[in-house]
Amino acid sequence: MLQLQKIRENKDVYVTALAKRNLDGRTLLEQVLQLDEKRRATQTELDSTLAESNRLSKEIGLLFKNGKAEEANAIKAKTTDLKEQSKTLSETLTAVSKELQEVLYQIPNIPHPSVPAGTTEEDNEEIFREGKVPKLIEGALPHWELAKKYDIIDFELGVKITGAGFPVYKGKGARLQRALISYFLDKNTKAGYTEIQVPHLVNEASGYGTGQLPDKEGQMYHIGEDNLYLIPTAEVPVTNIFRDEMLKETDFPIKYTGYTPCFRREAGSYGAHVRGLNRLHQFDKVEIVRVERPEQSYDALDNMVEHVKDILRELKLPYRILRLCGGDLGFTSALTYDFEVFSTAQDRWLEISSVSNFETYQANRLKLRFKDTHGKRHLAHTLNGSALALPRVLAGILENYQTKDGIQVPEVLLPYCGFNLID
Repeated sequence: MLQLQKIRENKDVYVTALAKRNLDGRTLLEQVLQLDEKRRATQTELDSTLAESNRLSKEIGLLFKNGKAEEANAIKAKTTDLKEQSKTLSETLTAVSKELQEVLYQIPNIPHPSVPAGTTEEDNEEIFREGKVPKLIEGALPHWELAKKYDIIDFELGVKITGAGFPVYKGKGARLQRALISYFLDKNTKAGYTEIQVPHLVNEASGYGTGQLPDKEGQMYHIGEDNLYLIPTAEVPVTNIFRDEMLKETDFPIKYTGYTPCFRREAGSYGAHVRGLNRLHQFDKVEIVRVERPEQSYDALDNMVEHVKDILRELKLPYRILRLCGGDLGFTSALTYDFEVFSTAQDRWLEISSVSNFETYQANRLKLRFKDTHGKRHLAHTLNGSALALPRVLAGILENYQTKDGIQVPEVLLPYCGFNLID
């Protein structure tokens, strides 16, 4: 959530920045400023009314003490009116504050200056590419056909049990999935991230804290009776560990990693491009989350990008990195890098990671602050990244590592798998 003071100081700058997202933010920002002015004026009037009421109450007490009951009762009528005014002002203040908060929730984060202008994913900027695209055997198959051929993932059984987008992993497919999770977690902990296990359900406050609500409410699975949400990513529960926290400068850097299943409705997603593992309603992901001092956050982002690069190098998968344009940038992000693996059998790029810096946007919602060495309070910066999302990594491995004898297992995964070939 954008900070009110910064909106007051930088309204025109913010209007220009939000235009990168193809959003005309002037109306919303002006509405915020008008509501904030009304809120502050109401608060000032309320404080004045309460102060006058308290002053008169003390005066009444003195008058009664000095035997001047008639004068005291005359003033008492004024305090009754002041109490009614205070009640009305307090109700107005609550309503205006709520309306102000709701408008602020509608405004996305300000893009970093390096974010390119653009409207769709076609305008994203490729900044890096690495890895050799393998030459596949004649008659190479996409992963959904390989999964059926070697009986390692059963999409139809998932439909029977739950519905489309909920696959069942079997035999070596399940073991390869588990191997990837263990490998990712080991890589992350060796890089200094503390492993953490978190709930797979979160409350409404957690959804608002990291910005999934109200922006992506339709994409989240909601349990109405308990008003809880299935998590779309471990980012939500892990980052909310720090909601309403006051950190010390010596606490930084904070680096967490966690494995969770993720749940997304993905409403309206149909067609060949979402076949098999390309788009699921339930999938596994290992996440990395960082909380940083503002001046360190972009160095931390670069470090996260290099970390994901190292994982993909070890898996020996061809990949590229995109800097997302304003039109494709996530609601809460200031800057996002997408990693994509090339699927040779499908002849297309598959997104397997997003690494983002949210700057103070989430921290302001979360009230996540820290005190510097002088005791001054600041909002922290939050970052997160996939390291990695499993479905498309697994799809890339199945397709790019297929041979006439079966599917080879990447060398780095052999200690985790216990086999070197799916046949």
